Amino acid sequence: MKAIVSHGAKDLRVESQAAPTAGDGEVLIKLDTGGICGSDLHYYNHGRIGAFELKEPMILGHEIAGHVAECGPGVEELKVGDLGAVSPSRPCYTCAFCQSGQQNHCLNMRFYGSAMLFPHVQGAFRELLVADRRQCVRADGLSGAEAACAEPLAVVLHAAKRAGDLMGKRVLVTGCGPIGMLSILVARAAGAAEIVATDVTPFTLSKATEIGADTIHNVAEDADALAPYSDNKGRFDVLFECSGVAAAVASAIPALKPGSILMQLGIGGDMTLPMQAITAKEIELRGSFRFHEEFQTAVEMMQSGRLNVSPLITHRFDLEDAVAAFNMAADRTQSIKAQIAFN
Repeated sequence: MKAIVSHGAKDLRVESQAAPTAGDGEVLIKLDTGGICGSDLHYYNHGRIGAFELKEPMILGHEIAGHVAECGPGVEELKVGDLGAVSPSRPCYTCAFCQSGQQNHCLNMRFYGSAMLFPHVQGAFRELLVADRRQCVRADGLSGAEAACAEPLAVVLHAAKRAGDLMGKRVLVTGCGPIGMLSILVARAAGAAEIVATDVTPFTLSKATEIGADTIHNVAEDADALAPYSDNKGRFDVLFECSGVAAAVASAIPALKPGSILMQLGIGGDMTLPMQAITAKEIELRGSFRFHEEFQTAVEMMQSGRLNVSPLITHRFDLEDAVAAFNMAADRTQSIKAQIAFN
């Protein structure tokens, strides 16, 4: 089989590897689609994410969907030929966090394509992948491209759950990459009364309008675009901060109402925050990390038609064109979600 392997910064290779087989409670997935995530781009461009540096070649990828090619002993809920969205999270289900329902904080988490551990957890951008049956959600009625969006959608659904009731709320989204776009979709589906989005490129902002943002602001052209929203101590009830950039947070704080919620999703390294302003306005700073049960919810919401992720899928490349796919995924002037076709 072929796999997409990172050997370091700007050293991405399509390599042949031995094909795996499914064991007890496992399924063999013939990959259909893989979506390129921001973390994949960090490994591609820099060979690391923050302190987690590649120390050995690592298969990238964790946004995936494919068809069941083989069922191991004990697998009854899936059958050969099923299209499945595959969660990249493989918690142990036995540690204290798993037992308390916080599987996203599992002490023994095996998350596809992560250099947090050594040996690294190899990723999912390969033609054949073995997964635990509990990682797979049947995605009947969806395309492989749609099903591969379940992972980033689950990230946003988890954040929205932590943000609380969005019905009738005024929502600000900073950063219109894939996670920011999905935040707009989820906030709209949850009944937000107003959604304002900021970014630095016209392409992403036009797409934000297309999928449901009421107002957009290009903060590269106007750094003070949010200033009018700061009157009377601020306008917004919830901020979905998806850029991971300290300047975006700092400019948004004056526009948040007292008692509002700052939901941090963007991960771009440590940030210096205006803590005195956050304190004085009694803003609740909440982090959001990965997901668990929201993965199945993401699939179900796409199946029901409540959330349509198709407008966010802007490019699709063949496996052999992996380098071109990664370069396009990094280009926010023309790309939202770039995917790789493995079939």
